[in-house]
Amino acid sequence: MTQNSGDAAGPDDASTPAAMPLVANTGAALAVGLDLQVEPVPARQVRSWALWDWATQPFNSVILTFIFTALYLTTDVFLPADVAALPKNDPVKVAGLAELASGFGFAIFLAGLVILVLAPVLGQRADRTGSRKGGLLVYTVLLVLCMGGLFFVQGQPSYFVLGASLVAIGSVFSELAGVNYNAMLVQVSTKKTIGRVSGLGWGLGYIGGIVALVVVVVAYSADWFGLSQENGLPFRVVAVGCAVWTVIFAIPIFVFVPELPPAPSVGPKVGFFASYAVLVKDIARLYRESRHTFWFLVASAVYRDGLAGVFAFGAIIASGTFGFEFLEVVAFGIAANLVAGVSTIISGRFDDRFGPRAVILFSLVGLVVAGTAVFALHDAGKVVFWIGGLALCLFVGPAQTASRSLLARVSPAGREGEIFGLYATTGRAASFISPGLWALFIAVAGAQYWGILGIVLVVAVGLVLMLLVKLPDLRAAADAP
Repeated sequence: MTQNSGDAAGPDDASTPAAMPLVANTGAALAVGLDLQVEPVPARQVRSWALWDWATQPFNSVILTFIFTALYLTTDVFLPADVAALPKNDPVKVAGLAELASGFGFAIFLAGLVILVLAPVLGQRADRTGSRKGGLLVYTVLLVLCMGGLFFVQGQPSYFVLGASLVAIGSVFSELAGVNYNAMLVQVSTKKTIGRVSGLGWGLGYIGGIVALVVVVVAYSADWFGLSQENGLPFRVVAVGCAVWTVIFAIPIFVFVPELPPAPSVGPKVGFFASYAVLVKDIARLYRESRHTFWFLVASAVYRDGLAGVFAFGAIIASGTFGFEFLEVVAFGIAANLVAGVSTIISGRFDDRFGPRAVILFSLVGLVVAGTAVFALHDAGKVVFWIGGLALCLFVGPAQTASRSLLARVSPAGREGEIFGLYATTGRAASFISPGLWALFIAVAGAQYWGILGIVLVVAVGLVLMLLVKLPDLRAAADAP
């Protein structure tokens, strides 16, 4: 994954500014999106952009991860009444719950395939039409409709498919919206501020997840404030609340952040299916002209899957390996989001000062060390997971936001939507690695805690691949006017 002598020059190339990537084999300067943004961005635009992360986080935290799917959609309320009445450890009931989990997993798998196919092409079309904000609006509205539609998912077996489908479709719209949202990063930041702006958005997302989870936990502790629990009404109301939350806090980005016209270099509009032919050509061109961007997409796909594994299996490890009870798991989830949110916001300043690559490498090293410690000390009790688990969360957020910042810094001007679409696609293409190694290590060793080592291995491989990716010295970009 190293570049040959004709690839982009490194930071020691004195013939051109270190912060400007070069076209492979030509030595010509390659303009990136940030080169077009030289004036300070109004603070209201920056805040409005960052608030979208806060607006949509309840879908991920409340619906997709902790509350709606985990505590409602995949529970015994969606089993036949005679099966639901069986004891907890009855093989028939266990098999029924496993079938629900498997069915939901299959729905999410199908959603991942849709994202894999659509994300780069729709991002490319947004670049060509100058409709990034328009696309963001459409996908955000569709995400809201999916969340609102969950109100009709009553706690009966016949409604399970509807619930799983709405959550899976919502995840598609969330990811497609994220492509356009990430592409807009270059228009609300400059070379001096992109790390801070990216970190602000991601940090607000984590903190928004905390607030939403706290609201749900308070309502749960107060017995849902007297709301009838028949047919899962409290969970259905929570889903509607998430939809309303998104509507309220997403408004500023559409009011205060302008739509930018397409860059002259993106080419003419083409039909939807013709976009795939254009995509293949553009990927080949990306490899030729911005090879460091191409290889970064590959390397980041691996370590980002490791980052996803930290959150995907964190609650399972806490419960199964360290014996956390329900409220302890939720408390850890809140603390984890708080640590990740604060560290992400702070890391933005290190991103601008030392460059995103340094932040990514430092974070990945921290993840490997913390994860190895949790694995090695798993017999020492819950305090190990509280310390080691929160240490993992300390590094996850900075790695995520610095990755977004790095990609925005090196994306060719006018092609940010397509590049972030590829970012989403490569992430989906590698999303089987962490679950696969998690399952393999546990199956071979016969104990759940070995799955921790599987996730650590994915992060470690991503770290090695990232060390091999040559990049221009992006610290110089932070000093540019």
